Amino acid sequence: MDAQTLPPIIAAMRGQPTPHTPVWVMRQAGRYLPEYRAVRAKTDFLTLTRTAELAAEVTLQPIRRFALDAAILFSDIMTPVEGMGVEIAFNPGPVIAKPIRTAADIAQLRDLVPERDVPFVMESVRQVRAELPKHVGLIGFAGAPFTLFCYLVSGKPSKEFGTARSFVQAEPQLTAQVLDKLADAMIVYLAAQAQAGAQALMIFDSWGGLLGRDAFREIALPPVRKIVAGLKHLGVPIVYFCNNGWTLLDHVATLDIDVAGLDWRGSIKTARQILGPKIAVQGNLDPAALFAAPDVLKSRVAAVIDDAGPAPGHIFNLGHGIWPETDPDQVGRLVDHVHEYSIKRRSA
Repeated sequence: MDAQTLPPIIAAMRGQPTPHTPVWVMRQAGRYLPEYRAVRAKTDFLTLTRTAELAAEVTLQPIRRFALDAAILFSDIMTPVEGMGVEIAFNPGPVIAKPIRTAADIAQLRDLVPERDVPFVMESVRQVRAELPKHVGLIGFAGAPFTLFCYLVSGKPSKEFGTARSFVQAEPQLTAQVLDKLADAMIVYLAAQAQAGAQALMIFDSWGGLLGRDAFREIALPPVRKIVAGLKHLGVPIVYFCNNGWTLLDHVATLDIDVAGLDWRGSIKTARQILGPKIAVQGNLDPAALFAAPDVLKSRVAAVIDDAGPAPGHIFNLGHGIWPETDPDQVGRLVDHVHEYSIKRRSA
């Protein structure tokens, strides 16, 4: 397919010119939408993620409301880990019944077989893809091994994940075993999403930025590199997002990825200089900007697009997930501003 027949977001991920800057929003299917809250009022979070029809419905809700260029599957990064036999509750974040401490605990992690262990995820993908307009891309996703490792070892959410990071230092061999096992699982999990109809695959490293440069290169990056290598034959764009990873971008640049996600803490122009011309960029408006007055929001959208520059390969997004308190009307304004301003720039 050429850029004219691809959804704009997939073309942009491949570094091809697009008629406008494509836009989607991390956590766009979620609590800021009244229609999502109506679904959640009738079901708990785990049931929602495990029920294909419900997950597909909430995935499609923002697409019906806004002129977004992509849908991202509604799920949770811990879903495949649960499929590996880990007992997880949400309160509200993931809480692990038995955190990993020993080699015996690692041995209990079973190999993931997606159609056996998480069949509802692939069914959600198939249902969403069947209903999406052809110009809207569908993104599947998974958590990066180090981020999943943080939850598995710490047992619950944390600001610093000290338990997991100290485990890395105290048990380097066990750490490598866990990360390698998680990498293998995410390869088959993401591949199954692509085979079910996902047109791009995103790897979320929410906690990779907690690591220093050497630890990131030695601990977090190798399993991501393994995942990317294991997915390349599928021919779908691969996006890697390391939150708070600006000091790590030169390491990210060594990955064979198509797109690097960027949080709001730095300049896209600088990122492009570090990443090089072969890697597209995604980001990076501060989620707080959606609380600004409409005219201020418009100027901040323009600033991000200007910062990205005229070269192809920019996908507009927030620098992190949208906040639940956000006014949905502001999201509509954001999407419209991105399209209008980027078209104006291209015609200038």
